[in-house]
Amino acid sequence: MSAAAAARAPERSLAALRRVRVGSTNPPKLQAVVDAFAELAPGAEVEGVAVPSGVPEQPVGFAEIVAGARGRARAAFASGACDLAVGYEDGLVEIPGTPERWFNVGCAAVVDVSREGLGFSSGFAYPPACAERAVAERAPIGELFDALWRAHRREERRGGPSALSEGNVGKLTLGALPRADYARHAVLSALVSFLHPDLYRARGEKP
Repeated sequence: MSAAAAARAPERSLAALRRVRVGSTNPPKLQAVVDAFAELAPGAEVEGVAVPSGVPEQPVGFAEIVAGARGRARAAFASGACDLAVGYEDGLVEIPGTPERWFNVGCAAVVDVSREGLGFSSGFAYPPACAERAVAERAPIGELFDALWRAHRREERRGGPSALSEGNVGKLTLGALPRADYARHAVLSALVSFLHPDLYRARGEKP
């Protein structure tokens, strides 16, 4: 643990965590959670479980994105003994007046018996050719993006879908921002109310 981390240790409420469940078996999503908890709860075991999101396969709009993350987190928490559970969902959000129009935003939800936290990733624009089709057909944008990328970059399929490796954001940033790092920011942001429970309301607590 770094000196700065040690100085902050009395404020943290996650060091005692032993088991964290993630509502996905997607490797980059799991790695995002592992990396987020590496310093905050170094003794925690992170386990992925396959659970439904409860939203369309291609979420559109913040309401569906948040519902998907919450659905995954709650299903993971209910699936077996754990101290805390995480759900993560990507989706498309429309930003009118921009050439690209559709932007990807990821949401992380973290839950335990009394608290829920939400956090969001940064946003990036998808190429209109695949984004508009994904919205119109409610088709998973990952497959549409991979096909577009191969066609325009003359890249052969290697190692399966990009969503299971560097992610679409990893390809678009030429490897500078792989998907696991992109999602990690959302997970860390979702943890702020767990790190400072005296400053935030518990689930169901009235103002």
